[in-house]
Amino acid sequence: MRHGDVRAALLLALQEGPAHGYELGQRLERASGGAWRPSPGSIYPTLQALADEELVVSSERDGKRIYELDKRGRAELKERSDRGDATPWQAASDAPSSDLKEAVHALKDAAKQVGTVGTADQVARATSIVVEARRQVYELLAKG
Repeated sequence: MRHGDVRAALLLALQEGPAHGYELGQRLERASGGAWRPSPGSIYPTLQALADEELVVSSERDGKRIYELDKRGRAELKERSDRGDATPWQAASDAPSSDLKEAVHALKDAAKQVGTVGTADQVARATSIVVEARRQVYELLAKG
């Protein structure tokens, strides 16, 4: 997503209440149905920019930097709502590839689970399945 999308998304995520950067990333991933997982490299600089613009305020709590909407941030969100702007993650979830991204995310979670608690045989079988799936997807592209 573009920088402006991250900016708007973080303001929207802060409507749920104060949070630290990692928690905001989780909120955005949840709000997008897993279609968008912003990186810390996009979240933290954007939060700092929002603080510089006095749209959010931050404070230290339990060793973590917590951000919350300021008066100007709430006003910007109201203007956005009055214009009827869609959420930044709406474009990500409406994209033709969103179902594919969701399926890949679910596959990654399942593979991680097998790798964590599976037997050696289950891990080997899961690896074969994933390798074969990757081969088939590339074959799909090759055939046009």
